[in-house]
Amino acid sequence: MRMGRWTEGLLAWGRARPWAVDAPLVALAVGVAVSGVYSDPEHPGGTWWEYALALVGSVPLWWRRRNPWLVLLICTLPTTALSALAHFAMPQIQVGMAVAIYTVADRGKDWQRLLLLTLSVVGNVVGTRSISGMMFSLVVSVGSFVFGSLVRELRRLAGVEAERARQAGLRAASDAARAVAEERARIAREMHDILAHAVSLMVVQAEAGPLVVRNNPDRAIRAFDAIADSGRDAMVQLRRVLGVLKEDGAAPALAPQPRLAELAGVLDRVRESGVDVDARIEEGGPAEVQAAAYRIVQEALTNVVKHARAGRVVVRVAVRGGSLEVEIADDGVGAGAVLVGGGVDGRSGGRGLLSIRERAAACGGSAEAGPRTDGPGYLVAAVLPLNI
Repeated sequence: MRMGRWTEGLLAWGRARPWAVDAPLVALAVGVAVSGVYSDPEHPGGTWWEYALALVGSVPLWWRRRNPWLVLLICTLPTTALSALAHFAMPQIQVGMAVAIYTVADRGKDWQRLLLLTLSVVGNVVGTRSISGMMFSLVVSVGSFVFGSLVRELRRLAGVEAERARQAGLRAASDAARAVAEERARIAREMHDILAHAVSLMVVQAEAGPLVVRNNPDRAIRAFDAIADSGRDAMVQLRRVLGVLKEDGAAPALAPQPRLAELAGVLDRVRESGVDVDARIEEGGPAEVQAAAYRIVQEALTNVVKHARAGRVVVRVAVRGGSLEVEIADDGVGAGAVLVGGGVDGRSGGRGLLSIRERAAACGGSAEAGPRTDGPGYLVAAVLPLNI
């Protein structure tokens, strides 16, 4: 593991400082070429033109990254001339040509690479004086080409992996942003339902209290008790919702999502506001479905208290087939547009019944709201699949 990290660090250091790699390569190529000239048996110690050809065939490697093909051509001409004029001055392994071939195979264009491979094979076959020399030259030149092609492919694969990682990071960031937006919308929806319901009941009871405090003190006391109960219930539910905003490590100590069994308290508070409630609640389904049904009934009853001026409301929650069906029907004023899918209802300004639709859609279900067809009043109906 440590060796792998050390190697990756060394490669990264080399990529950031290409001169640190090129300088030793140029020095090695010059040293090998000059030593070959110095050891030439035909011209002991070498001649000035041999040294000049050796240097011109090696020094341009310093610029190999900028223009691999041009550097290869510049190195090839003096090297070929030296081989033809002073064959024994040529080193056994021509480091300069091997590096130039490797660089074109790694960084050159496709047509340059194909032409280089063809010329390397033909030149070594035609230009060498023995079979063994031809084979050795082919191994060096073609091997350099293959090694450069391998590095090129590895670089391409690394680029592909880096792009995949970048795209994965973008997707993760997008998913996180979408999750945050969805959570904010959920919190806003929960707070709307909780506060709208509690405040509506509190307003109704507060308005009724002064009217009956002298003639019916007991009813006034019950109204003020209902206000207190609504406020306490709202506080409990707000703590439940805002628990997701607690800091990490804080003890949650929060209640779970509301279930259908808790509707009894909501129905009692609506009754205390003066509305007769006829309810039949059948509990069933997963927690998410029950929480959605609870909020749908709560929001519908809030609208009844705030807008309907109803004397009676019927609440039905039942399991039929693979769905949980919810109906809330009142006998109040049934004005307003029908909400099916995404419409806005005039009865509550749009937000309440839009929240009902969103809650039903979140469970894969649907919701409708509009005036009743069997008499005066308003009907809210939702169908929530149980197998979400």
